[in-house]
Amino acid sequence: MLSAFVTAFRTSDLRRKILFTLGLVALYRAGAALPSPGVDYKAVQECIDLVSGGDSAGIYQLINLFSGGALLQLSVFAIGIMPYITASIIVQLLTVVIPRFEELKKEGQAGQTKMTQYTRYLAIALAILQATGLVALAARGQLLQGCQQDILADTSIFGMIIIVLVMTAGAALVMWFGEQITERGVGNGMSLLIFAGIAARIPSEGKNILDSRGGLVFGVVCAAALAIIIAVVFVEQGQRRIPVQYAKRVVGRKMYGGSSTYLPLKVNQAGVIPVIFASSLLYLPNLVVQLTGSTNETDPSWWQEIIQTYLVDPTNPVYIAIYFGLIVFFAYFYVAITFNPEERADEMKKYGGFIPGYRPGKPTADHLGFVLSRITLPGSMYLGAVAVLPTVFLGSTGGAQSMVFGGAAVLIIVSVGLDTVKQIESQLMNRNYEGFLK
Repeated sequence: MLSAFVTAFRTSDLRRKILFTLGLVALYRAGAALPSPGVDYKAVQECIDLVSGGDSAGIYQLINLFSGGALLQLSVFAIGIMPYITASIIVQLLTVVIPRFEELKKEGQAGQTKMTQYTRYLAIALAILQATGLVALAARGQLLQGCQQDILADTSIFGMIIIVLVMTAGAALVMWFGEQITERGVGNGMSLLIFAGIAARIPSEGKNILDSRGGLVFGVVCAAALAIIIAVVFVEQGQRRIPVQYAKRVVGRKMYGGSSTYLPLKVNQAGVIPVIFASSLLYLPNLVVQLTGSTNETDPSWWQEIIQTYLVDPTNPVYIAIYFGLIVFFAYFYVAITFNPEERADEMKKYGGFIPGYRPGKPTADHLGFVLSRITLPGSMYLGAVAVLPTVFLGSTGGAQSMVFGGAAVLIIVSVGLDTVKQIESQLMNRNYEGFLK
């Protein structure tokens, strides 16, 4: 494997792509540490140190994790890549609902370019909305509860608008970074930026566990994380290969077809999207309570008590059950949206392909749907287990707030790492070099 890395850097164009990717990732991490104008960086750091280990920033953990800690620091890249990720998911889901989007999807490259443009517009709108909410919470002292310092030097309307504009511009720049990495670098740019944000948090979060719980607990956490990574790699590589046979056909003086191949269906066909959906949905009620300013710590209402008891504490059995159920539901939902058995069956029929033992058309689509539903069940259970078990374990060791060692982070790190290595390996194989996986 090390020799393959050496070979990759000896190849001029591949070396250029890798260095280009690393350069943009470095710029992204530098912007994540650059404070926005009007933000008291020293006060922010003192507040983060004061409330670290508490529940005050619980509802922002997911976004803060993906931004590499930039969210709570109110940096230029505080919004990060999440608006674009959210916009991409929304546009993808709307393809099933809006006929215009479905037509664009079928138009090929031109339609895809148009949908990408719509995604960018929606991402900017979401970035403005998210930045406005973030700055409003910071101005009201609800971003880092328990900290009495003013983290905004200027709370006037003009000063807050400047911060919102800077954060929105930062989100647009991060979106451009991701697109440039995808087009001119190695790997998926958006995924690599999220990967960089999570990886940047690992040393500090590990040190927190080591300082607060001791070396024994830290060693157990590292061993458990390693076991989870091995299990995730094993399942992420698993797939059901459906054999496909192509009939021979004559075009002019040449004969095409007659080959045998297979249609790969991954066990985890939905990826990490169900975990993100479920986490965001569970954070929504508490976020609404804080945005509306209806939180009363001395005399909370009955519905506030329900939210605080069952939808905030990740170690609560009700929270775990709801979280697990939402992941299973969104796994089936997302797979049903992104994989259409009828379209796959029509594509195979168009090019003369068929599954042995099944007639082309509806019987093939029914078979694909049956197989997909069967493998989605263990895939969704696996996603739920990976997302829930680390949270339960960390809660029992006093590290429930460390989402870096949680299921979503592990899934993203492993999935993005495998995908990037595969892309580098495919480029090496195209140049007749030996790849990473022998």
